Amino acid sequence: MELLENPIRTYAWGSRTVIAELLGEPVPSPHPQAELWLGAHPAAPSTVGGGTRPLHELIAADPVAALGPGRDRWEARLPFLLKVLAAEEPLSLQAHPSLEQAREGWERENAAGIAVDAPDRSYRDAHHKPELICALTEFVALVGFREPARTVELLRALDVPELAAYTELLAGQPCPDGLRALFTTWITLPQSVLDGLVPALQDGAVRLLERGTAQEWTGEAKTALDLSERYPDDAGVLAALLLNRITLAPGEALFLPAGNLHAYLSGAGIEVMANSDNVLRGGLTPKHVDVPELLRVLDFTAPPPPVRAPVPDPGADGWHRYDVPVEEFLLRRAVTDGRDKLDVPGTGARILLCVDGDAAVDAGGVTVELPRGRAVFLSAADSGAVLTTGEDGATVFLSGDAL
Repeated sequence: MELLENPIRTYAWGSRTVIAELLGEPVPSPHPQAELWLGAHPAAPSTVGGGTRPLHELIAADPVAALGPGRDRWEARLPFLLKVLAAEEPLSLQAHPSLEQAREGWERENAAGIAVDAPDRSYRDAHHKPELICALTEFVALVGFREPARTVELLRALDVPELAAYTELLAGQPCPDGLRALFTTWITLPQSVLDGLVPALQDGAVRLLERGTAQEWTGEAKTALDLSERYPDDAGVLAALLLNRITLAPGEALFLPAGNLHAYLSGAGIEVMANSDNVLRGGLTPKHVDVPELLRVLDFTAPPPPVRAPVPDPGADGWHRYDVPVEEFLLRRAVTDGRDKLDVPGTGARILLCVDGDAAVDAGGVTVELPRGRAVFLSAADSGAVLTTGEDGATVFLSGDAL
């Protein structure tokens, strides 16, 4: 068992308060803090031994002890990456490839001689990146393509003459093929056309809000205004009109499979994903947008992703879990009102994070204090670990593989 030191990623869309408060650091932070990474991704690994040793080196030195039965399945690497995500501003529109697409893209770009860290590279590794986001605060996201007929209703409610031809394109083909056609048209529009459409969309959103007669589209209109003000030259502003707008309450979660186009808009959450950095962007960003590759991986047929609530874990008293259809990760949560002892479930490598209150973890006779904002790495050798929460209780998250 090892106490973790975890790196902070300072992206422009991050918060100056959420992660700083979690870690007990001065607020506001000097720079926007977007993500706290907990794991063994080489780009920003957690460290052990007081910050002296990267976690991926610890695992590589003895994968049998660290990973247990999953060491061969996961090629001696930690299969998941846990994050605390804090979005003060919208993230980019993005999707992630399937495992087969990632392997093919990785090999193709290697053969083309594109450096792994090149800004125009799409595949940073050969792994897929399904992910789960669990809200710590109210969390707003655009997730997956909306049912086409409903999107036609939104576009007609906006009543933007400049968008009428595009509205009728989708109305005449209200199916995945129509969505693909409209998305492809918008994402490849010349800048000269975008320069007229985005301001027209702004005007339509303002008119809709002023009318007050289409309350069901208020959130979508406000989002269109916000995105168009932040990215007035970006085709992603139009593409965002095609996506479901979902608000999560604290404790609720969304699972995002391969091919799901999404953008987180605001809020803080716990994010867990397969240990990969493969992101294909579709807009709302100054970073590389690979339109042909994005179109190759997008899924225009999937239904809206269901909001997931945690369910009691039948094999772990006091824990709730978020079931997902992948093997790389499983997220559990425990919330206690007072001092309590819980067995820590799982048999492989796990990361245990305290987000509220305080706790302590005992494994093999060794006890590590776990105040708010701190995390420990539990190896497969740390079976039988016990979590003790403080007098005022605690909220903890446990991430591990689902094998």
